[in-house]
Amino acid sequence: MENLPAQISIIFGLTTFLAVGLFYRSANYSKTTILILLTWLAVQAIIGVSGFYTVTDTIPPRFLLLILPPFIFITGLFITTKGRQYLDSLDAKYLTILHTVRISVEITLYWLFVNKSVPELMTFEGRNYDILSGLTAPIIYYFGYIKKKMSRKYILIWNFICLILLFNIVVNAMLSAPIPFQQFAFDQPNIAVLYFPFNWLPSCLVPLVLLSHLATIRRLLKQR
Repeated sequence: MENLPAQISIIFGLTTFLAVGLFYRSANYSKTTILILLTWLAVQAIIGVSGFYTVTDTIPPRFLLLILPPFIFITGLFITTKGRQYLDSLDAKYLTILHTVRISVEITLYWLFVNKSVPELMTFEGRNYDILSGLTAPIIYYFGYIKKKMSRKYILIWNFICLILLFNIVVNAMLSAPIPFQQFAFDQPNIAVLYFPFNWLPSCLVPLVLLSHLATIRRLLKQR
Protein backbone atom coordinates (compact mmCIF):
# COMPACT_ATOMS: atom_id res chain seq x y z
CA MET A 1 0.00 0.00 0.00
CA GLU A 2 3.04 2.27 0.22
CA ASN A 3 3.04 2.96 -3.53
CA LEU A 4 -0.64 3.87 -3.63
CA PRO A 5 -1.22 7.38 -5.09
CA ALA A 6 -2.06 9.81 -2.26
CA GLN A 7 -5.11 11.20 -4.04
CA ILE A 8 -6.92 7.86 -3.69
CA SER A 9 -6.63 7.97 0.09
CA ILE A 10 -7.58 11.66 0.17
CA ILE A 11 -10.67 11.20 -1.97
CA PHE A 12 -11.77 8.21 0.07
CA GLY A 13 -11.23 10.11 3.32
CA LEU A 14 -13.31 13.03 2.03
CA THR A 15 -16.02 10.58 0.94
CA THR A 16 -16.15 9.13 4.45
CA PHE A 17 -16.50 12.56 6.06
CA LEU A 18 -19.20 13.50 3.54
CA ALA A 19 -21.20 10.41 4.55
CA VAL A 20 -20.71 11.22 8.23
CA GLY A 21 -21.80 14.82 7.59
CA LEU A 22 -24.95 13.77 5.77
CA PHE A 23 -25.87 11.31 8.50
CA TYR A 24 -25.21 14.01 11.10
CA ARG A 25 -27.63 16.25 9.17
CA SER A 26 -30.23 13.48 9.04
CA ALA A 27 -29.93 13.23 12.83
CA ASN A 28 -30.84 16.92 13.12
CA TYR A 29 -27.28 17.88 14.07
CA SER A 30 -27.26 15.59 17.10
CA LYS A 31 -24.07 16.21 19.10
CA THR A 32 -24.16 12.66 20.44
CA THR A 33 -24.33 11.28 16.90
CA ILE A 34 -21.34 13.23 15.61
CA LEU A 35 -19.34 12.50 18.76
CA ILE A 36 -19.88 8.75 18.41
CA LEU A 37 -19.06 8.78 14.69
CA LEU A 38 -15.90 10.86 14.99
CA THR A 39 -14.69 8.87 17.99
CA TRP A 40 -15.21 5.61 16.09
CA LEU A 41 -13.36 6.98 13.05
CA ALA A 42 -10.47 8.08 15.28
CA VAL A 43 -10.28 4.68 16.99
CA GLN A 44 -10.28 2.86 13.66
CA ALA A 45 -7.68 5.25 12.26
CA ILE A 46 -5.32 4.51 15.16
CA ILE A 47 -5.87 0.76 14.85
CA GLY A 48 -5.46 0.86 11.07
CA VAL A 49 -2.21 2.85 11.19
CA SER A 50 -0.81 0.45 13.81
CA GLY A 51 -0.97 -2.45 11.35
CA PHE A 52 -3.23 -4.45 13.67
CA TYR A 53 -5.48 -5.68 10.84
CA THR A 54 -2.60 -6.80 8.62
CA VAL A 55 -2.12 -9.84 10.86
CA THR A 56 -4.58 -12.15 9.12
CA ASP A 57 -3.92 -15.62 10.51
CA THR A 58 -5.55 -15.21 13.92
CA ILE A 59 -8.67 -17.01 15.16
CA PRO A 60 -11.04 -15.24 15.42
CA PRO A 61 -9.93 -12.92 12.60
CA ARG A 62 -8.99 -9.40 13.66
CA PHE A 63 -11.06 -8.29 10.66
CA LEU A 64 -14.18 -8.88 12.78
CA LEU A 65 -13.31 -5.84 14.90
CA LEU A 66 -14.11 -3.74 11.84
CA ILE A 67 -17.64 -5.02 11.38
CA LEU A 68 -18.98 -6.53 14.61
CA PRO A 69 -19.15 -3.37 16.81
CA PRO A 70 -21.22 -1.38 14.25
CA PHE A 71 -23.48 -4.38 13.65
CA ILE A 72 -24.08 -4.81 17.38
CA PHE A 73 -24.73 -1.08 17.74
CA ILE A 74 -27.25 -1.06 14.87
CA THR A 75 -28.99 -4.09 16.34
CA GLY A 76 -29.21 -2.26 19.66
CA LEU A 77 -30.94 0.68 17.99
CA PHE A 78 -33.69 -1.59 16.68
CA ILE A 79 -34.30 -3.61 19.84
CA THR A 80 -34.37 -0.79 22.40
CA THR A 81 -37.09 1.81 22.89
CA LYS A 82 -34.71 4.77 22.84
CA GLY A 83 -32.96 3.29 19.82
CA ARG A 84 -36.21 3.08 17.88
CA GLN A 85 -37.11 6.62 18.89
CA TYR A 86 -33.74 7.75 17.54
CA LEU A 87 -34.31 5.90 14.26
CA ASP A 88 -37.73 7.49 13.84
CA SER A 89 -36.22 10.95 14.37
CA LEU A 90 -33.85 10.61 11.41
CA ASP A 91 -34.65 12.65 8.30
CA ALA A 92 -35.30 10.16 5.48
CA LYS A 93 -34.44 12.56 2.68
CA TYR A 94 -30.90 13.02 3.97
CA LEU A 95 -30.59 9.29 4.55
CA THR A 96 -31.48 8.89 0.88
CA ILE A 97 -29.06 11.44 -0.55
CA LEU A 98 -26.33 9.92 1.62
CA HIS A 99 -26.26 6.98 -0.80
CA THR A 100 -24.64 9.18 -3.47
CA VAL A 101 -21.32 8.56 -1.68
CA ARG A 102 -21.48 5.06 -3.13
CA ILE A 103 -20.45 6.53 -6.50
CA SER A 104 -17.17 7.77 -5.05
CA VAL A 105 -16.68 4.51 -3.17
CA GLU A 106 -17.04 2.48 -6.35
CA ILE A 107 -14.60 4.71 -8.21
CA THR A 108 -12.16 4.33 -5.32
CA LEU A 109 -12.53 0.55 -5.44
CA TYR A 110 -11.73 0.59 -9.14
CA TRP A 111 -8.59 2.66 -8.50
CA LEU A 112 -7.60 0.23 -5.77
CA PHE A 113 -8.07 -2.67 -8.19
CA VAL A 114 -5.83 -0.94 -10.75
CA ASN A 115 -3.25 -0.59 -7.98
CA LYS A 116 -3.60 -4.28 -7.04
CA SER A 117 -5.16 -3.71 -3.62
CA VAL A 118 -8.60 -5.26 -4.22
CA PRO A 119 -9.80 -7.94 -6.65
CA GLU A 120 -11.67 -7.11 -9.83
CA LEU A 121 -14.82 -8.79 -8.50
CA MET A 122 -15.16 -5.92 -6.00
CA THR A 123 -15.46 -3.35 -8.81
CA PHE A 124 -18.21 -2.46 -11.27
CA GLU A 125 -16.27 -4.47 -13.85
CA GLY A 126 -16.72 -7.55 -11.67
CA ARG A 127 -19.58 -8.52 -9.35
CA ASN A 128 -20.20 -5.13 -7.77
CA TYR A 129 -23.27 -3.26 -9.04
CA ASP A 130 -23.55 -1.00 -6.02
CA ILE A 131 -22.76 2.10 -8.09
CA LEU A 132 -26.34 1.88 -9.38
CA SER A 133 -27.54 2.75 -5.87
CA GLY A 134 -25.45 5.91 -5.85
CA LEU A 135 -26.52 6.94 -9.35
CA THR A 136 -30.23 6.52 -8.64
CA ALA A 137 -30.21 8.05 -5.14
CA PRO A 138 -30.58 11.66 -6.41
CA ILE A 139 -33.63 10.59 -8.44
CA ILE A 140 -35.31 9.05 -5.38
CA TYR A 141 -34.32 12.07 -3.29
CA TYR A 142 -35.72 14.60 -5.78
CA PHE A 143 -38.94 12.90 -6.85
CA GLY A 144 -39.63 11.10 -3.59
CA TYR A 145 -38.83 13.80 -1.02
CA ILE A 146 -38.54 17.15 -2.76
CA LYS A 147 -41.28 16.98 -5.42
CA LYS A 148 -43.14 14.19 -3.55
CA LYS A 149 -44.24 12.64 -6.83
CA MET A 150 -42.95 9.13 -6.09
CA SER A 151 -45.10 6.80 -4.02
CA ARG A 152 -43.98 5.18 -0.80
CA LYS A 153 -44.10 1.78 -2.52
CA TYR A 154 -41.47 2.68 -5.12
CA ILE A 155 -39.17 4.26 -2.55
CA LEU A 156 -39.50 1.10 -0.47
CA ILE A 157 -38.71 -1.13 -3.46
CA TRP A 158 -35.66 0.98 -4.27
CA ASN A 159 -34.37 0.65 -0.72
CA PHE A 160 -34.78 -3.13 -0.76
CA ILE A 161 -33.02 -3.48 -4.13
CA CYS A 162 -30.14 -1.29 -2.98
CA LEU A 163 -29.92 -3.28 0.24
CA ILE A 164 -29.48 -6.45 -1.82
CA LEU A 165 -26.75 -4.76 -3.86
CA LEU A 166 -25.03 -3.75 -0.62
CA PHE A 167 -25.17 -7.29 0.80
CA ASN A 168 -23.78 -8.63 -2.48
CA ILE A 169 -20.60 -6.55 -2.33
CA VAL A 170 -20.20 -6.99 1.43
CA VAL A 171 -20.28 -10.79 1.13
CA ASN A 172 -17.87 -10.77 -1.82
CA ALA A 173 -15.53 -8.36 -0.03
CA MET A 174 -15.45 -10.48 3.13
CA LEU A 175 -14.86 -13.71 1.23
CA SER A 176 -12.05 -12.02 -0.71
CA ALA A 177 -10.19 -10.79 2.36
CA PRO A 178 -7.03 -12.71 3.33
CA ILE A 179 -8.52 -14.29 6.43
CA PRO A 180 -9.06 -17.97 7.36
CA PHE A 181 -12.45 -18.24 5.59
CA GLN A 182 -11.37 -16.60 2.30
CA GLN A 183 -13.13 -18.13 -0.71
CA PHE A 184 -12.38 -15.81 -3.63
CA ALA A 185 -9.56 -13.81 -5.25
CA PHE A 186 -6.58 -15.75 -3.94
CA ASP A 187 -4.39 -14.20 -6.67
CA GLN A 188 -5.35 -10.68 -5.58
CA PRO A 189 -7.12 -10.61 -2.21
CA ASN A 190 -8.94 -7.68 -0.69
CA ILE A 191 -6.07 -6.16 1.29
CA ALA A 192 -7.01 -2.46 1.09
CA VAL A 193 -9.50 -2.67 3.99
CA LEU A 194 -6.68 -3.81 6.27
CA TYR A 195 -5.04 -0.40 6.00
CA PHE A 196 -5.98 3.15 6.97
CA PRO A 197 -8.04 4.97 5.66
CA PHE A 198 -9.71 2.15 3.75
CA ASN A 199 -10.54 0.29 6.95
CA TRP A 200 -13.19 3.03 7.31
CA LEU A 201 -15.12 1.32 4.51
CA PRO A 202 -16.28 -1.76 6.46
CA SER A 203 -16.15 -0.04 9.87
CA CYS A 204 -18.04 3.18 9.08
CA LEU A 205 -19.24 3.69 5.50
CA VAL A 206 -20.95 0.34 5.06
CA PRO A 207 -22.68 0.54 8.48
CA LEU A 208 -23.92 4.07 7.72
CA VAL A 209 -25.29 2.96 4.35
CA LEU A 210 -26.89 -0.10 5.94
CA LEU A 211 -28.42 1.91 8.77
CA SER A 212 -29.73 4.51 6.32
CA HIS A 213 -31.58 1.82 4.38
CA LEU A 214 -32.93 0.05 7.46
CA ALA A 215 -34.11 3.26 9.14
CA THR A 216 -35.82 4.40 5.95
CA ILE A 217 -37.47 1.03 5.40
CA ARG A 218 -38.71 1.03 9.00
CA ARG A 219 -40.27 4.45 8.54
CA LEU A 220 -41.89 3.56 5.20
CA LEU A 221 -43.40 0.38 6.63
CA LYS A 222 -44.76 2.30 9.62
CA GLN A 223 -46.49 4.74 7.26
CA ARG A 224 -48.83 1.95 6.23
